[in-house]
Amino acid sequence: MRRLLTALVFTCLGTANLQAAENITTFTLENGLEAIVIEDHRAPVVVHMLWYKAGSSDEKPGVSGVAHFLEHLLFKATDTLASGEFSEIVEANGGSDNAFTSWDYTGYFQRVAADRLDLMMKMEADRMRNIRLTEEDIVTERDVILEERAQRTDSDAGALFAEQRRAAQFLNHPYGIPIVGWRHEMERLTMEDALDFYRTFYAPNAAILIVAGDVDPAEVEELAKKYYGPLEPTVGLPERERPAEPPHLAERRILYEDPRVGQPYVIRTYLAPERDPGAQEEAAALTLLAEILGGSPTTSVLSRALQIDTQKAVYATAFYQGISYDDTTFGILMVPNPSLTLQEAEDELDAAVAQFMQDGVDAEQLARVKSQLRASEIYDDDNVSGVARRYGAALTSGLTVEDVQAWPDILNAVTAEDIMAAAERVFDRDKAVTGWFRKPLAEEVTQ
Repeated sequence: MRRLLTALVFTCLGTANLQAAENITTFTLENGLEAIVIEDHRAPVVVHMLWYKAGSSDEKPGVSGVAHFLEHLLFKATDTLASGEFSEIVEANGGSDNAFTSWDYTGYFQRVAADRLDLMMKMEADRMRNIRLTEEDIVTERDVILEERAQRTDSDAGALFAEQRRAAQFLNHPYGIPIVGWRHEMERLTMEDALDFYRTFYAPNAAILIVAGDVDPAEVEELAKKYYGPLEPTVGLPERERPAEPPHLAERRILYEDPRVGQPYVIRTYLAPERDPGAQEEAAALTLLAEILGGSPTTSVLSRALQIDTQKAVYATAFYQGISYDDTTFGILMVPNPSLTLQEAEDELDAAVAQFMQDGVDAEQLARVKSQLRASEIYDDDNVSGVARRYGAALTSGLTVEDVQAWPDILNAVTAEDIMAAAERVFDRDKAVTGWFRKPLAEEVTQ
C-alpha cells in the first residue's frame, strides 16, 4: 500500500508540474519590467502582485528600516490618489490588499475579482513612480514603525534574542540588521532617506509583476504595457552587491537572559548556502536534512532521540530556509525537559546530531520525507496566492522560473549520500552561533 501511495504521489506531482509549466507565461517590457502570468480559472479571482528586487539588505548604511518605512509610505498620496485612498478603493471593489518587506524584497498585492485587474494595475503603476509625501506623513509613519518595533521586538524577549543572534551570525553582511531597523536609526529617518530608496528601486527595471488567477496572458500583457510600459526605468540601477562575509574562524555564543522568558531553550544556527540559480542541489540536500532531523514531531531524528526515546526534550527540531539572495542559515533547536540545565540540553542535542552523523540516513525515512514534500507542493498549488508568492520570493532572490519548476525534480534526485555530505559541510562550529535563552539564574533560585 505504501508503494502504491508513493507511486500515486509521483504521478500527481508529474501532472501538477506539467500543468504549472503550461499555465505560466512570462514577458518583459521594454523598460525592464519582468512579468509572470499564472493561469488558474477555477474561480473568477485574480491576485495582482508587484515585487521589488530591494529589501532591507539593500539599504545604505545608517538608515536601517528605510525599506520597511517606505512600504508604509506607499499607502499615502500619489499624483492621482489621496492618502489612504488606494486601500479604500480596493475594499470598495470587494478586494483586499497588503504589503510586506523582507531582507531581499518588498512586495505589494491585491486580491480582487478578475474584472478589477485593470483598476489594480492602474493604481499600482501610479504609486511606483508618483507618490507625494508630506513632512506630516514622515512623522506619522515614523511613529507607526517605531511603535511596531516596540510591540513586536522590544516587548518580546524571544524576538530580541533572535535579533541578537542574527547580528552575531552575520559579521559584515546586512542580513545581520533587523528588517524593521535599529531603533536609534529609525528615529532619524527622513523624507530624503525614503525618497532616495524610492527613486532608486521603485522602478520597472527593479520590479517583477506577478498576476495569478482567472486571467488571459495576452490581456495581462496589454494591460502591463498600458500602465507600466510608460514608466521610466532607473538609469544606472546598481548591481545587488552587498558587503560580503569574511571567513568565519570561531564559533560565537550568546547567553540571553530576560525575566519574561517563559520556556528556556538552546539553539544553534550555522551559516549555510542558499538556493542558487542553476545550482540548487546543495540547498535541496539541506532541505531534506532539515526535514529528516526535525520535520516531524514523531518520526524525525531529533524528536525520536530527544522527545520520545529519552524524554530529555519538550521539543526538538531543525530548520532551513533556502530562499535567500545570499548565504542563509541552517539551525537546530531543543527545548529541554525542566529537569535539565541548558548545558545538559546542548550536550544532549550535540549527542543526537553526532549519532545521526554516525548512523546516516534511513532509506525508508528519506522516501517518506520526499513523498511528504511532494504532497505538500501539490497542495500548495491549490492556493493561487501561494503559487504567486513562491515565484515572487524565488525570483527576487536571484532564481529563475526554470529553477522554481525544476525544484521538485532536484529534491527527488537527492541521495542519502548527498544529504550526509551536505551535513558534513554545514555542521562547522566555526560558522555557528550557539544561543541560550533563559531567565536570570538568580530569579530562578528565588522562585
